[in-house]
Formats: sequence, structure tokens, C-alpha cells
Amino acid sequence: MTSKQMKQSPGKGLPANLNTPTDLSTAAVAAISETLRQLLADVFALYLKTKSFHWHMSGAHFRDYHLLLDEQATDIFAMTDPIAERARKIGGTTLRSIGDIAQHQRLLDNNEQSATPKAMLEELVADSRCLTKIMRAAHEVCDEFKDVATASLLEVWIDEAERRTWFLNETVHGRN
Repeated sequence: MTSKQMKQSPGKGLPANLNTPTDLSTAAVAAISETLRQLLADVFALYLKTKSFHWHMSGAHFRDYHLLLDEQATDIFAMTDPIAERARKIGGTTLRSIGDIAQHQRLLDNNEQSATPKAMLEELVADSRCLTKIMRAAHEVCDEFKDVATASLLEVWIDEAERRTWFLNETVHGRN
């Protein structure tokens, strides 16, 4: 295949400065970019919820929980730039605002004024498990279009999410 045959314009309708050449089809770029946009919104939602719980933690295990959630929030936030940049690398677009996040997120916000430490941790266990499922579904989209680079990133993030879930679950349900 020649470079001329490989060059496609997946970003039709995008300004020239945002149109990134890729060998992925227009359909692949559209599907993968949308999947990444939704994933990014969910990651931002989980990041903010984790930080909120970190800020509002109290009780006998305050220090341990506070530090655990701060570490996890840092790990979650570290995913955001690679997700957005992957969408751009293949010629897609990504989130542009808080409103855009709200339109694409699937993980639910938590606006409760008070929650027990156990309830916070249990909610994060459930959200981490949900994020893992979302990433597995995103991996399937990447597999469909043979986007091994995005799939590879997702595999690492799935492993990291499973680790966070494990730590949270052991913290809530572990035996003393």
C-alpha cells in the first residue's frame, strides 16, 4: 500500500489544522473517537468523585482513606491526557468543556452532603468496576477496527482499574 493510498481524511468537516492523517477508516475514527470521548467523560467524573470523597472523608480511618483516595485520584487523572491525545492522534476530536463531560458521562455524580466513609468506598468500588466494563467495551470497538494502539492503552488502564477496585474492596470488606 502506498502512502497516497493510506492517507485518508477521517476528519471531514474539521478545520485543516485538526485533520490528522491516519490509516484508520473514517468509520473507525468516528467510532473510536466517540468511545474515547465517553470514556474520558467517565474518567473525569470518577476523578472528581474520588477527589470529593478524599476531601470529605472523616472518621477513625481518615488518614488511610484520605491518602488512598488521593493516590487513586492521581492515577485516574493520569489517564485523561493519553485518552484525549489518542483521539486526536487518529484524527478525532475530544471533550471541550464541563458541559461536554456532563453530556457524555455514564458514571453517576454524587452530590450528597454527607456520606459515611463505608458508603463512599463502596460507591467507588462499584464505579471502578463499572469503568472496567466500559473500558472492556471500548477495547471491543478497537478490536473491531484493528486499532491495536488504543487497545493496548486500554489493557493497561483495565489492569490499573482492577487494582484500584481490589484495594477499595479490601479496604471496605477485608477481614481484620
